[in-house]
Amino acid sequence: MIRLDKFLCETVGVTRKQAAKVLKEERVTVDGEVIKNGAIKIAEDADVEFDGMSLSLSGPRYYMMNKPEGYVCSHDDPYNPTVFVLLDEIGAEKLHIAGRLDCDTTGLLLLTDDGQWSHRVTSPKHKCDKTYRVWLDDAVKEGVAATFAEGIKLRGEKTETLPAQMEQIDEKEVLLTIHEGKYHQVKRMFAAVGNKVVGLHRESIGELILDEELEPGEYRELTEEEIALFLPKQYTQTT
Repeated sequence: MIRLDKFLCETVGVTRKQAAKVLKEERVTVDGEVIKNGAIKIAEDADVEFDGMSLSLSGPRYYMMNKPEGYVCSHDDPYNPTVFVLLDEIGAEKLHIAGRLDCDTTGLLLLTDDGQWSHRVTSPKHKCDKTYRVWLDDAVKEGVAATFAEGIKLRGEKTETLPAQMEQIDEKEVLLTIHEGKYHQVKRMFAAVGNKVVGLHRESIGELILDEELEPGEYRELTEEEIALFLPKQYTQTT
C-alpha cells in the first residue's frame, strides 16, 4: 500500500504540495472514483488516472518511435523541437533515448527509463547492428561496398571502423549495416569515399525493425518479445 499523494509524486513528478492541489481540483480518480484526500492508502496496482491518463508503478517503460526530421534527441534545445514533445505520456521527462539520431535523420528511435536495457542497446561491447537506408548526392562508386566491408579510416579516428555491410538499392540509394556508433558515422563513412549523404533513415536496431505502421512522429510501446531482444539470453529463457 502507498499514500495517494506519494503515488502521484512518483508517477507524475509533482511535489507533495502540487499533488494536494490537483487532488483538490478533482483531477485524480482511483478505481473510477474521484479522490481528494492524498493521505489515503491505495494498492500499487490500483487503477489511478490523472486528467484521464492512466498512472502506474508497474516498472520500466519502453517505446518505439518513428522519428521525424527536424526534431532533436534531447530534453531541451534552444533552436529545435525535441522528440519528447511528441510523447503524450505522464512523466515523459524521466525517459531517455537509447541510441540518438541527428536532427535531420529519421526512423527507429527507442525511449526508455531502464538504464541497463538501454546500455545493452548502445554499448559497443554488445555490437548491436544498426541498419540505415541512405540516400546519396552522387552515384555509389565501384568498390565502396568492399571498402566498407574491410573497415575504413575516418578523419580524426585512430582505428578503422568495424566491417560494415552495404546493399545497393539504386545508384544513389543503399542499405548500410554498421556494428558500432561513432559520431556521425554513416555520413563520415560516405564522406571518406567522396560522397555526401542527403537522407538518412534508421530501419532497425539488432533484430528490432521499425513498425511500418508508425507514421513520422508516432510511437507505441514495445511488446514483451521486442524488449527481450536486448536482454541476456539466459534471462529470457528463465522468465
